[in-house]
Amino acid sequence: MNELINEIQRETRQYSAEQLVEYVVERFEGRIGFASSFGAEDQVLTDMLCKIHSAPTVFTLDTGRLPEETYRLMEQTRQKYGVRIEILFPDCAKVEEMVNEHGPNLFYESIENRKLCCRVRKIEPLKRRLAALDAWICGLRAEQSTTRTGLLRVDADETFGLIKVCPLADWTTEQVWEYIRSNDVPYNELHDKGYPSIGCAPCTRAVKPGEDIRAGRWWWEAPEHKECGLHLHAEDDKGKRETEK
Repeated sequence: MNELINEIQRETRQYSAEQLVEYVVERFEGRIGFASSFGAEDQVLTDMLCKIHSAPTVFTLDTGRLPEETYRLMEQTRQKYGVRIEILFPDCAKVEEMVNEHGPNLFYESIENRKLCCRVRKIEPLKRRLAALDAWICGLRAEQSTTRTGLLRVDADETFGLIKVCPLADWTTEQVWEYIRSNDVPYNELHDKGYPSIGCAPCTRAVKPGEDIRAGRWWWEAPEHKECGLHLHAEDDKGKRETEK
């Protein structure tokens, strides 16, 4: 897989985000999907994908704890683009077992409990879906947090064992919103209420002036712990591959 990643990195080094999306959709035709959480970056990528492909593979995680605003945007996106959005759910029995043992808001009690909730509600259903693919697209940006500063546009996903493509890895927040405004892209209304990053309702709050853009996610934890496990990577393996300049 590393040789393939190096090849793709070389061939797409000078590509724009749109060109990279088009390249990987063609390169992995039928074996690539886009995981959207309906954040601003994901909406940009949805717009790009739907301009490139008439029926892109798009899926999302419904953890059962999403804000109502996210569900409204989900429907708005379906209507605007005419795209089928596959909704992934966690295993009901595992959710019941977890909640009955630890309580409905277990994530506030400890990092271990919060990671357990993320694993049951997010990681396991996504893992089942990604098992059928060779590559996936997501809306990560290096600017988003301290845990993402070394993000590459194309890299190996050590967690799920396939290639991860982040077309907006080097974009700024300003670029994201300029694209949204210029292309009339629908976005989550919570963004206008001080929520730059949106996840599950009980784990997301508005940020205060001057705070980091992900300060509202799991705000009771230290910044270095603020990942749910979907986007971890092995730093030791990163040095073995070429990096994008």
